[in-house]
Amino acid sequence: MIMKVSSIRFALFAAIITCVVCVTGCERNPFSGSKLTLDNYNKVSTGMSKSQVEKILGAPTNSETKDMIIFKKTTYRYEDGKNFAMITFKNDEVDGKDTNLSANP
Repeated sequence: MIMKVSSIRFALFAAIITCVVCVTGCERNPFSGSKLTLDNYNKVSTGMSKSQVEKILGAPTNSETKDMIIFKKTTYRYEDGKNFAMITFKNDEVDGKDTNLSANP
């Protein structure tokens, strides 16, 4: 009987550790599941394509595209509760970004 209880405890402990590793390894917010984290935001750099940004941050919460005659401007907005990030593209390449994410939550 003692062997079964310790085997069950070990299996439960292993399952919890596996879940924690999976959540932190995915670079997602462990509470909301969002990819909008400061680490991911910092990976986005000028010149990246939309698909590169989406691989890092996922699909935007909303987006807006304007044809400015000499170039096309697209803004991706990511939201997770009160946190947000805006990525601006000029002719489909990252031109700027802004966020309220901070290193100290």
